[in-house]
Amino acid sequence: MTEPVQPVLRATPEAALFRDAMARVASAVHIVTTIGPHGRIGLTATAVASVSDAPPTVLVCIARPSRTLAVIEASGVFCINTLPGDGDELAEIFASRRGIEGEARFGSRRWGSLATGAPVLQDAVAAFDCRLVAAHDVATHRILIGEVLGLGGAAKSPAGATSLIYRKRQFESV
Repeated sequence: MTEPVQPVLRATPEAALFRDAMARVASAVHIVTTIGPHGRIGLTATAVASVSDAPPTVLVCIARPSRTLAVIEASGVFCINTLPGDGDELAEIFASRRGIEGEARFGSRRWGSLATGAPVLQDAVAAFDCRLVAAHDVATHRILIGEVLGLGGAAKSPAGATSLIYRKRQFESV
């Protein structure tokens, strides 16, 4: 009889090595939006997941210093907009890589709203309009849990539409 294989315990990986490993993982690209007293605001995110379908619930991870996070927590609402394959420029804008800030970020595409009033991208692959129900700090980020109050995007996307992913530190359409 053979002995069971024991797992090899290693020290916590260096941050750079962890980032390199995560860069090999394909992730859908989203714009997370909200609205506050000073108008619309948003950011690009890849750390998004479903939590439950009863009730419909999603999560998004946002760096704690984010201005968008502060507005989401103050307003209690947000929308996760999954980008279509041609959304790479919009992702760059909302990732603060084009020097465009504030309301100007919303100028290149059509936006609307659903139940919460948070901005909804009209040509999103899917949009999840949420009420914030919980927030948890983990390391450098806050995990926001949202109950989905409205859906958008999917019904308007043409059959065979592509989605935007981030992999190997670049955007790709799939």
